[in-house]
Amino acid sequence: MSIIDSVRNVLVPVHREGYKFVAIFFGASVLLGFIADPLFWIGLLLTAWCAYFFRDPERVTPIDDNLVISPADGRVSSVVRMMPPAELGLGSAEMLRISVFMNVFDCHVNRAPVKGRVVRKVYSQGAFLNAELDKASSENERSGLVLETAHGEIGVVQIAGLVARRILCWTEENERLDAGERFGLIRFGSRLDVFLPASARALVSVGQTAIAGETMLAEFGSDKGPVVSRRD
Repeated sequence: MSIIDSVRNVLVPVHREGYKFVAIFFGASVLLGFIADPLFWIGLLLTAWCAYFFRDPERVTPIDDNLVISPADGRVSSVVRMMPPAELGLGSAEMLRISVFMNVFDCHVNRAPVKGRVVRKVYSQGAFLNAELDKASSENERSGLVLETAHGEIGVVQIAGLVARRILCWTEENERLDAGERFGLIRFGSRLDVFLPASARALVSVGQTAIAGETMLAEFGSDKGPVVSRRD
């Protein structure tokens, strides 16, 4: 492996949504430097953190329509069966909900948990409670997608939190997504909920660390062969 390849493996690209924030942080650092040298270096550290926050690493996603892949980096904060939010139009029956909480140090690029067609996109205004609270699913500001899949309709919801005040979802209705494909981003710290039909079986536990586009959250069926992956 060449030195250039080694550097590329270490330096993770910054998502385009983060460019302006990195520029703002750096500009503020320069201005603070005119006041006192230590402030410049503190600002430079914060600029580096901002670039790290908006990192967009490559991920290797398992290719298997029976698998549900984590849509976010973070900690699995909940694995329960409950009714989905009414705005998703997923009915009144209980579904398997798996929640992944992202802190300010996690990568915040969100990826599709399954392969499917977007049949609904719903934005709901709300509060900015701690995203780890269970009631955040129904009371916080959020953006939801419903995907039509081989196993029925599946919901994925981006939820704002105490610090996160900006949900970005650049995917529209009728678009098709592959599992692991980028569909949105949240600034700065929040949560992703995935709502799955009752036939899904959870593969993770509360407290486990999940990696977007790679960690298998759940599966449909049990007769499985070797898992194939795709680099994206």
